[in-house]
Parts: sequence; C-alpha cells; structure tokens
Amino acid sequence: MGVWAMRHKRYLKQNHKVRYYNLLTSGKLNSYLADIEEQAQNLFSRLVKDLVEKENVTEKLKSDNPMLWVQKMNNIRNRATEIVNEQVIYR
Repeated sequence: MGVWAMRHKRYLKQNHKVRYYNLLTSGKLNSYLADIEEQAQNLFSRLVKDLVEKENVTEKLKSDNPMLWVQKMNNIRNRATEIVNEQVIYR
C-alpha cells in the first residue's frame, strides 16, 4: 500500500467509519485502496508533468540554476499533492 492509499484509509477510518467497516468486512478494502492509490498516483504524475511543461522547468534550468530548479519542482509537487488530496484522497 502506498502513501496515497494509507492517507485515504486513515481519512475513511476517522471520518467515514461505516463505509470503512463495510469495505473491511466485505473484503473489498484492499482492492478499493489499491484503486485509490492508482488514481492518485496517475493524477499526481500527470499534474507534475503538465505543470513542469507549463512553467518551463527544464533540464537546462536544472544545470544553469539548480537551486531555482529545486524550488520550482518542490512548489509544483506541493501544488500537485494538494490537488490530489482534494480530488481523490479527502472526498
């Protein structure tokens, strides 16, 4: 189980107990969480790729100004994480 699935599992357990226990007792929890993990990872990867292209964060920038590249990539990853959390994890 990946980070996204664990985060969603914790959310379900704390905020949607009936749904969590229904999935758990029916034996569908693991496959449900695997699907959430896949959806979240795909969305995160697509968002990062799109934002990198949109903001022109290139390998040239990485070699010319590594600190700026790291700053921009961290910013992009943080924004993508927030979007995934909102759209997939905490819904």
